[in-house]
Amino acid sequence: MPRITVDGNEIEVEEGRTLLQALDDAGLLMNGVDVPHYCWHPKLSIDGSCRLCQVEIEGVPKLQIACNTPVSDGMIVHTQNDRVKNAREGVMELLLVNHPLDCPICDQAGECKLQDYAYEYGVDASRSREPRRALKKNVDLGPTIVFDQERCILCRRCVRFCREVPETGELVVQGRGDHSVIETFPDVPLDNDYSMNVADICPVGALTTKDFRFKIRVWFLEDVPGVCTGCSKGCNIHLGVANNKVYRYVPRRNDAVNETWMCDEGRMSYKRLGSADRLERPLVRGELGIPEASDFDDAVAAAAERIARLRDSKGAGVIAGVASPHATNEDLFVFRRFLDALGAGVSAVAVPTGRADELLIQAEKAANASGARALGFDDAKSLCDRIQSGGVDGLIVMGSDLLGEGYLGDASALGNIDTVIGLDTHASDLQRTADVLFATRVAAEKWGTLTNHAGHVQRVQPAIEPIADARSEGEVIAAIGAALGLPGFDGGFDPLAVSKALSEAVPAFANASFDAVGDGGAPLSKAGA
Repeated sequence: MPRITVDGNEIEVEEGRTLLQALDDAGLLMNGVDVPHYCWHPKLSIDGSCRLCQVEIEGVPKLQIACNTPVSDGMIVHTQNDRVKNAREGVMELLLVNHPLDCPICDQAGECKLQDYAYEYGVDASRSREPRRALKKNVDLGPTIVFDQERCILCRRCVRFCREVPETGELVVQGRGDHSVIETFPDVPLDNDYSMNVADICPVGALTTKDFRFKIRVWFLEDVPGVCTGCSKGCNIHLGVANNKVYRYVPRRNDAVNETWMCDEGRMSYKRLGSADRLERPLVRGELGIPEASDFDDAVAAAAERIARLRDSKGAGVIAGVASPHATNEDLFVFRRFLDALGAGVSAVAVPTGRADELLIQAEKAANASGARALGFDDAKSLCDRIQSGGVDGLIVMGSDLLGEGYLGDASALGNIDTVIGLDTHASDLQRTADVLFATRVAAEKWGTLTNHAGHVQRVQPAIEPIADARSEGEVIAAIGAALGLPGFDGGFDPLAVSKALSEAVPAFANASFDAVGDGGAPLSKAGA
């Protein structure tokens, strides 16, 4: 492999890579080796238009752009000498000639690369005396994006993104020279499944999302790493949190999962976290047959009493358990142990499905269906036949996916079951039939791991405090197991300890505990799968 020297540091790089690519591969770009750039993006074609990434290469008379200069063995590169610094200042001065400099009212302020680079690499004052070019403001490009032409520096990232990633090509550069502007084709709005990514990759405040625009200043947000739970892809994200509220999802780079992108539908799924239909506390069906609010301990006692009565009268074989593909591996491991200790007749999982594409969107609309299957939960379709034929007297069900299309279709079949214990995050028809219903947490409220469609295990952590008396599914099941006196259950639930126990007990998860997977995740063990 070629070896190059950058600012006195020798680096081994991959053959055929450009300088910026090599620095990015090594994790050094803007993280030890500062080569500012606008038009270059690690997942888009090379454009070479902004000229900000100029560096000096010994033996080459002119400065070269690092984004489009291939590495060669023995190359010696300087990124911080006076010649390079003067060139950067000149580029920044030209980029700011027509920029409105409206940082105080710009929604990008606080995470704007033009703002950052003007401070770090620009000159103190503009020498221009001509009026700034006036262009369109607040242009509606489509259902998700607003465009301010005055702020655009023509890096063309957005144009290349639409052509190369969703391959829809709605954006184009119109005009020539200093009359060039970004536009949509006539009567063609920016409307694809990934349109909001153009706001993420825009280095200035030209492209902003209608959803987040003017909601909150970004410096008030804490970015918590997490995983989108909209489908089984498990796109890596940052949750923007302030005042115990999630204001947005933005993609977090993970080349093994979603590269740097996410779909618009997944991005907007953050609104479900604090929606009005979240369940806040347990419900127990009273003497009049009406679900009544209960505290957690009383709900656990009621659930355990009904399960014990059914087990003692008819045997545990008439009880079935349905896992949720939205729960963590740790929650499902506890549920697996509970059903085995109880001697339940059937254990299954109901997985909702929908449309998919060839880029990121997966057909399974749940984050952990693969984890449930790896833990021995079979598809619930055969269980549905047994429920409808009257072969189930007790049902412990996580979530309401069992009531969806492809499974039971509605809650009517549950009305014939003697005991239904439900665990759910949001209100659903499960409330009409459950004898005891527990409020549970979403992934953004708990510690644990999720397994995506490709068997890649990734971790989640609390970004917000849970709703009222919502508990993790594992905590609920552990408490019921203790109330029933099942072996191995003492009522405690430590998700990190459970994660370690899972990795030790199930070969597929041997290298996939919460601590072991790290921020980028890790694959299930093929030897144990």
